[in-house]
Amino acid sequence: MTTTETNPLRLIDEALPRFDVREIHEIPVHAALDVVYAAIKSVTARDVRLLTPLEVLRVLPGLLVRRRPFRPTSSAPLIEEFTVGVVPLGERAGKEIVAGAIGRYWLLWGNQPALIRTREEFLAFSEPGYTKAVVAFSVCAESTGCRVTTETRVAGTSPEATRAFRRYWLLIRPASGAIRRSWLAAIRRRAVHAR
Repeated sequence: MTTTETNPLRLIDEALPRFDVREIHEIPVHAALDVVYAAIKSVTARDVRLLTPLEVLRVLPGLLVRRRPFRPTSSAPLIEEFTVGVVPLGERAGKEIVAGAIGRYWLLWGNQPALIRTREEFLAFSEPGYTKAVVAFSVCAESTGCRVTTETRVAGTSPEATRAFRRYWLLIRPASGAIRRSWLAAIRRRAVHAR
C-alpha cells in the first residue's frame, strides 16, 4: 500500500495547498462522532455568539456610506454562508467538510466577491487581485468523544492581493480567531445538547 492510500490528502490540501495565512483551532467534544459531525453541518450564524457583533464592526465603514453588508441567514448552516459567494469544496462524510470563497476582503466598503459557483471554478480561478479563502472542519474520535478541528487558509491570486490581504489580516486576525473559537463552542453545545 502506498502512503497516499493509507494517508490520503486532506480536502483542504486539495482545495488550497499553497496559502499566505493560516489559522487552526480545535476543541474536544464529549459526544459520538456522528452527532458531532451533524453539529458541524448544522450550526447556524445565530448559534455562533461572537459572529454578529464582530461582523458589525467589520462592515461598519460600509454602513456609514449606506452600503448593504452581507449577512448570513441566521437559520442557515453557517458552513454554507459564512461569507458571500461560498461554494462547497468537498466532504468526506463523518470526517471533514471544506468550503471556500474568493473575494477582496480587505476593501473598506465591503468584499467584492468573484462569481464562482462550483469547486472546479474555485480551483481554476486565477484572476489577479483576489484572495481565495477556505474553511475546513474535521472530526476524529478520541477515547472520551471527539476532537473537532477547524482550519482557515487564505491565498492571494497576485502579489498585490497578497500584500493587501496580509495588511488586513494583521487587523482582523484576533477577531477571526475569536469567531472560529466561538464557532467551535457552538458545535460543542449543539452536539452535547443532541446527545
